[in-house]
Amino acid sequence: MSNEKVLITGGNKGIGLATTKEFLSHGYKVYVVARDFSKFNLDGKEQVEKIEFDLVNVAEIPHLAKKIGEINILINNAGIMHGISYEDYTEEKKDEILKVNLEAPVALILAFSPGMVRQGKGRIVNNASIAGEIGHPDIWYGITKAGVINFTKSFAKILGPKGIVINAVAPGPVETEMLQIIPKERKEGMKRVAYTGRYATAEEIAKTIYWLATDCPDYINGTCIDINNGVFPR
Repeated sequence: MSNEKVLITGGNKGIGLATTKEFLSHGYKVYVVARDFSKFNLDGKEQVEKIEFDLVNVAEIPHLAKKIGEINILINNAGIMHGISYEDYTEEKKDEILKVNLEAPVALILAFSPGMVRQGKGRIVNNASIAGEIGHPDIWYGITKAGVINFTKSFAKILGPKGIVINAVAPGPVETEMLQIIPKERKEGMKRVAYTGRYATAEEIAKTIYWLATDCPDYINGTCIDINNGVFPR
């Protein structure tokens, strides 16, 4: 059993839940931060601590970090996609997606990285999206995911010399609830061009996140791994 502690945002469903299970299978203590645990299926697990928190409340993240204490690994997984055109974006919707997808993960890095620096090591993995590299019909989603890739590289420059390894993943279509937002015609088109003729599973993304957070060489720092199986060749 590992003595290391990992915090996973949005670890209650989809890729986040698969990542929570992956770390649990290796004996980690996992702090799961999410705003809704009504469908969480890991209740009663000794190594799991649920923390109900809405990442929209960016100003409260330093207090959250003090409550949790020092961790070894941070997985910035939580994210939202409204799936609406830019004409239909209200200021409220725009503010929400900017806070959850962009401001909150930056605030979490700022809050937890000093403890990692004190320990002389730490790992951070950010869940971006292929949308951050090629654009997206939901432009604010694409903008925020491009920001995730950018701040991953920026923080690697700042924290890498202090022993912190920080990387990102950029999944294409994945079999999660978020996939249901995408129009059927577009989804079927993506499946047809995938090399294996299917979408990714949440478990496949989770295994990549786990590798970056634990076993990948520390020279792999400040990078973003595309996981899209040929759907969006670049």
